[in-house]
Amino acid sequence: MQTFTSIPFKSEGGLSQTNGLAKFSAAGIILEFESKFLGLVSKGVKEVRIPLDELLDVKFRKGFVKRGAKIEIRLKSMARLQELPNKEGKIVLKIATQDWDLARDAIQSFEKASQERADSLPPAHTPVSVLFDETEADTEELK
Repeated sequence: MQTFTSIPFKSEGGLSQTNGLAKFSAAGIILEFESKFLGLVSKGVKEVRIPLDELLDVKFRKGFVKRGAKIEIRLKSMARLQELPNKEGKIVLKIATQDWDLARDAIQSFEKASQERADSLPPAHTPVSVLFDETEADTEELK
């Protein structure tokens, strides 16, 4: 059974404000959010799932005295960012002061689970072309 750690967040992009919930698990991240144009007109609630394979990195930025804390998520594909609130190629989730400890612990657990998953995967296959040396210096002619 998947267990999630849920963290409320806010995000801003252009003229829209976003409120949502980020759910972190060993399988990836789920973002549930509602964007409002000028803080008034809702675009509806959306849910976006980001599997581990699409993540470049996830960082927790502490802020100053627990104020201004944020989680920065970078993806491997810029095309995927179109459906998410982003700023300069990053998904920036602003964390409220009261959720600081929860966010820090969630990111630490997420990084640990991601690393354990990566360690459990089989090694990448070696291409056959790497196994053979293309020089013929050691080749002897048959008699």
